[in-house]
Amino acid sequence: MKKGIEVTNLTKLYGDFAAVRALTFSVDEGSVLGLVGPNGAGKTTTLRALAGIHPPTEGSIWVGGVNMTVDPVAAKRQIAFMADEPRLFEYLTVEEHLQFVARIYGVSGWKSEADPLLEELELADRRRSLPSELSRGMKQKLMIACGLIHRPKVLIFDEPLTGLDPLGIRRMKDTIRKRSDEGAAMIISSHLLHLVEELCHQVVIIHRGAKVAEGTTSDLKRMFGRTSDLTLEETFIRITSGGDSTSTGGGDE
Repeated sequence: MKKGIEVTNLTKLYGDFAAVRALTFSVDEGSVLGLVGPNGAGKTTTLRALAGIHPPTEGSIWVGGVNMTVDPVAAKRQIAFMADEPRLFEYLTVEEHLQFVARIYGVSGWKSEADPLLEELELADRRRSLPSELSRGMKQKLMIACGLIHRPKVLIFDEPLTGLDPLGIRRMKDTIRKRSDEGAAMIISSHLLHLVEELCHQVVIIHRGAKVAEGTTSDLKRMFGRTSDLTLEETFIRITSGGDSTSTGGGDE
């Protein structure tokens, strides 16, 4: 199985503070990884480093076989980063957002890519709406549509279900599964651990900037709960609250 993204000894320092310490993991093409941890664990810092927004202090990031440090443009062209807060252009309509992003990525025949995305994400009847006319959930879906229009090989989601209603949540899950089936490597960071348990093939738990556990949800339950009857949420609480001293990976200070 080819690696969509490989992270080795990723460290990010802000002065003397280590937001992320020696983080190593990889995601195969067609696989979904859940990146979870308490508030302040370093999740967003990690995601922004993977997206090329914040360069790592140490370590390496490879995207589709391209080293992010050596050729950041080629690496970033393969990525879509969907942040937890939609950032949109106030005076561009929904359709104009997609056209603009498609031009940046050199997508030919952008409309043939945009129309199916608008249908899939239930934005077709809002194609001429401005962001100020959209709900929080619609803005979230527009941001994701913009991320998908160039058919990225690596998708990074930070809290993808924020602002969505129950039907929107179901459709978003379908969107994530579809891209995984098509071979994209995906990373989802979310506090909704039932979502992670449902969608992710593997999970990395970080705490205080370091990896403290990695594996499938079943692996983690057996490793830390000594029973497969626990939910991922219960297992997560045991791992990060100090209720179990076992760890795999970086450990805590």
